[in-house]
Amino acid sequence: MEDRWLSVDEIGEYLGIKRDTVYKWISEKGMPAHKVGRLWKFKKDEVDGWVRKGSAESSGETN
Repeated sequence: MEDRWLSVDEIGEYLGIKRDTVYKWISEKGMPAHKVGRLWKFKKDEVDGWVRKGSAESSGETN
């Protein structure tokens, strides 16, 4: 069951960021996310690849 969909809270915990930052990264940085009804869901491998590409890099942003 390794390939399950993660929630906003779960992906935030996995990345060590706050849920507000997750929503900000979805809208401003193109974080890979999928809308299922009213909920955002994430595939860990997609997010890992996005982070490895440097897409999550920020200028002075901390959590």
